[in-house]
Amino acid sequence: MAESELAPVIKINTEASKAFLLHRRPHKLLSELANPELKLAGLRINPASNMASRESHYYKITLLDIDHQIEYTINGLPENGKFCRLAWNYRQDKALTLNIEPDGVQAWLIDVIKCEAVPVGPKKVNGNLGQSFMWLKNDGLILLFVPDNKPEYKTSVALLPSGPVIAQNDGQAIESRTFQDLLKNEIDVHNFEAAVTSELWMMDEKGAFSLWKESAMYDGMSLSPDGNHILISEIKKPFSYFVPFDRFPYHTYVTDLSGAIVKTIEEAPLLEYIPQGFMAVQQGKRMIKWRPDHSSTLVWAEALDGGDPEKVCEFRDALFEWKNPFAEAPKEFYKTKLRYAGIFYTDQGNAVLFERWWKNRQQLTKIFTPEHPEDEIVFDDRNFQDRFNDPGNFVTRKNKFGWNTIFENEAGEMYLSGDGYYADGRRPFLDKYNLKSGHKQRLFEVDDSFQQEDIIMVVDAEQGKLITLIQDSYQYPNFFLRNLKDQKLKAVTQYKNPFEALAGVKQEVLQYKRADGTDLTARLYLPNHTDEHQLLPLIMWAYPMEYKDKQTAGQNTASRHEFIYPFWGSPIYWVTRGYAVMDDVSFPVIGEGESQPNDHFHEQMLANAAAAIEVAEKTGKIDVTRIGIGGHSYGAFMVSYLLTHTQFFAAGIARSGAYNRTLTPFGFQSEERNLWQAKNVYASMNPFLDADKMKSALLLIHGQEDNNSGTYTIQTERYYAALKALGATVRMVLLPYESHSYQAKESILHVLWEQDTWLEKYVKNKV
Repeated sequence: MAESELAPVIKINTEASKAFLLHRRPHKLLSELANPELKLAGLRINPASNMASRESHYYKITLLDIDHQIEYTINGLPENGKFCRLAWNYRQDKALTLNIEPDGVQAWLIDVIKCEAVPVGPKKVNGNLGQSFMWLKNDGLILLFVPDNKPEYKTSVALLPSGPVIAQNDGQAIESRTFQDLLKNEIDVHNFEAAVTSELWMMDEKGAFSLWKESAMYDGMSLSPDGNHILISEIKKPFSYFVPFDRFPYHTYVTDLSGAIVKTIEEAPLLEYIPQGFMAVQQGKRMIKWRPDHSSTLVWAEALDGGDPEKVCEFRDALFEWKNPFAEAPKEFYKTKLRYAGIFYTDQGNAVLFERWWKNRQQLTKIFTPEHPEDEIVFDDRNFQDRFNDPGNFVTRKNKFGWNTIFENEAGEMYLSGDGYYADGRRPFLDKYNLKSGHKQRLFEVDDSFQQEDIIMVVDAEQGKLITLIQDSYQYPNFFLRNLKDQKLKAVTQYKNPFEALAGVKQEVLQYKRADGTDLTARLYLPNHTDEHQLLPLIMWAYPMEYKDKQTAGQNTASRHEFIYPFWGSPIYWVTRGYAVMDDVSFPVIGEGESQPNDHFHEQMLANAAAAIEVAEKTGKIDVTRIGIGGHSYGAFMVSYLLTHTQFFAAGIARSGAYNRTLTPFGFQSEERNLWQAKNVYASMNPFLDADKMKSALLLIHGQEDNNSGTYTIQTERYYAALKALGATVRMVLLPYESHSYQAKESILHVLWEQDTWLEKYVKNKV
């Protein structure tokens, strides 16, 4: 099962008439991860190909004619490629994709009508940053090409440092989470500049190329809705050894199609200092983007509180518009009560604005006309973790500029599509909302009595045409066209189930309560053929989550018809080995009012575990003396904490976790406070300090190249050393070349073997 090929990723056009199928393998090979890798200011790149070194890719691309259910081969594309970053053009009769080759990245232009592909450009594409090309309205392209086809990367042998690395702070408090892969010396500085420097080349509609802008550290491009201007961001010096590249200085400006600069929009400085807290932001212009319903108008936000969420003030952010040709001053058109979280526009020129505040999890959704914001409507005001009362997302469609705007007709009618979580099930929906009257009408709600159906795409809200994804426990997820007018379903894909070994496995959603009355859930899997009188060993898998109230913490969001899907990190494999499996076990931590969730971490973690074991025992199927618990990342920390402070579990599996909170002193997970503000919390949530209390056998697994903030590989190395010195039963497995999630076939198969061996010895056959 671990080597079963996954279903292709699908990229559907706006009309849902055609789709690209991106065929993928379940794993990479270790030899691919072993390629040379530079770690530079938060980037990881392959210097030979000039591409993000861990980029996901596809070995084949085909074209699906949805209307006629025919899958076409695309002639000309290399066989067994490494394709990535596919994007349709504006007319959706062409697409561009990149192919990662050993010596560089080649762009390929796909003609959808002819089902043919040709290589594009006289140079290699720079794939080290996220954006490598941009479509123009006339089917032209702008691509980031590597200057001279070969950056000059240097090593410590090739470049001696001119002196020591020096850092100094003149009394200013500068907090920063434990970022990884930061620049360390002059060599890194040189290599980072080489990696992100590109030339911009333009391809016209006939395929002819010309140099459009000279080399610079281009970080992003965005074409204006009318197609006549381009918003460009450039990284600037000085760099920093303290923060990743997205906080380096940058300049943002607008050019015309000749490349000439029309207006400089922002010159942002190095951002080493940001006030403390999740709602802290930079000063100056941020989230600069084109307004999608205007030809060329920019929109952005600026903090009114200095970016500091601890300041008491009436308004947090101001929103501005600036219309081309940018001769007049920018116009402020709105002030937010909470932190600005995004703005969208409707077909009729209204704005839908989102504001958020982390401490109380509040989200506001407002609708107003930018010219008259005083007439705003508060459409939604709720805890953003409250899934039961989520009104859904506004349905968008492409406007006359080819940009997505929220559909609104002249009668003020808009549409919303949502997941539809309720206490008694999960029923995705499509609603019609009248902005003028405030009336909402349900047009469609899924019947979840026998299968799960999710709305993936609203093709045409007024005509009731949807793309949905249908599945049940044993029916592999497939896409369908649903017509609400005649209630007809038409298959889009016909993927086969690659996990037949799980056929007959019994799946059940358990609903139970914690001692304090908090509602909890878990998904229970039982083997197909078991002796009803034989108690089974159990594997429990979980990930803690923080909440501000019991109501949202206890909401059941598990579908009882979800396909039984064993991805690489799943515990479901062991149901075929004679274990019961409890997956997605609720482990909420709740801090109501002024208290924070982690103020109550200890007692609630233990209560979560006790409640899960109690409901497992009540099934009459589980041997509660043979329970193993596992988790990844923050779930791994949870495992080590529970094995330290309870005797509930026979053994544990902790993958890629953090165990010493003094190594994450400026916050971790959802904890905003630093170590010095919450010493008791950091000390109590520290399995490393309590390593002498370890109660059970613990398997520690970690990627040697983990780049996740807070989970340095040293966390596992030091924790293992402490446990070993104190006489615990512990095994450490460090996976070569792997990061926070594991990718190589060899690594994943070895992890499965390690976990199986550990569970067989310390859980199933526990002495």
